[in-house]
Amino acid sequence: MSLYAESAALIAPARTVAVVGHIRPDADAIGSVCATVAALRQLGKEATGVIGQPHPFADNLLSIPGADEVVLAGELPDVDLIITVDCGALDRTGALAEEIGRRAETTLVIDHHSSNAGFGAVNLIVRDAESTTTILGRLFDELEVQIDKHIAHCLYAGLLTDTGGFRWGSAAMHTFAAQLMRTGIDIREISTDLLDSGSVHDLRMIGQALSRVEVHQAGEHRVAIIVADHALLSSASISAAEGLVDFVRSLDDTDLGVVFKESAPGLWHASLRSNTVDVSHIAVAMGGGGHIPAAGYTARGNAEEVVAALLNQVGR
Repeated sequence: MSLYAESAALIAPARTVAVVGHIRPDADAIGSVCATVAALRQLGKEATGVIGQPHPFADNLLSIPGADEVVLAGELPDVDLIITVDCGALDRTGALAEEIGRRAETTLVIDHHSSNAGFGAVNLIVRDAESTTTILGRLFDELEVQIDKHIAHCLYAGLLTDTGGFRWGSAAMHTFAAQLMRTGIDIREISTDLLDSGSVHDLRMIGQALSRVEVHQAGEHRVAIIVADHALLSSASISAAEGLVDFVRSLDDTDLGVVFKESAPGLWHASLRSNTVDVSHIAVAMGGGGHIPAAGYTARGNAEEVVAALLNQVGR
């Protein structure tokens, strides 16, 4: 039996389902949550989307259909089945991690992070998939879910953003995008909402952040680093902060780009990107995880300490 068939078999008897996306969600996480909730409801099940954090996610993600119904919570509702989507490790479920860990036998993990070792009864992990939403597209076929315009919008949101606007990935991503476009979704509007929207405050923050870029030699690697402290980020949107890493992904004469974002004094979220280096190994060594070209982790300390720790790891 394939993992898709095993996943469908686990879903079939469930009457109530909690669909959990990762904390600090991106469009693939929210798109996956909302698409899965809609698909399960189409099958007659009671489904709720949940993110295990108290603070709101980026406003532009509310453009994804169903995102306004996603619950921010510290505990799960009483359900028969838990489905985690786009969560590369158990701790990425945030405040829900302990509860999900106790219920592994009733948990389905759906993900594409290369560092995911699996933490459910069934682990539908396709590491070469462009996005978690592409995995869901095939699973929905297995479940005989009709991909309508609502679900297609959710799936396209994850595909669009996790491929950098279709700048990397296999030919299959274009085939899947074409399938979703045939439902009538407005791809220009989706792209504007998720990739191009912003404010004057965002532009000012981005300008200040870019002025701080530094290039460091770490062993054989040249690393472009932006340090965006708490004071700087407080003036801009979450989506603008998350987008900073795209500016240092592939600078000339560097092979690794990193952005440190200070979400609270002394608490940093590091985003790593590279076109040539497997950054998932670096992130795992620092206590995080992710994909080969894109990964991240959390660190504590002052700016000098977190940068030095990264460079020490990269230079080994």
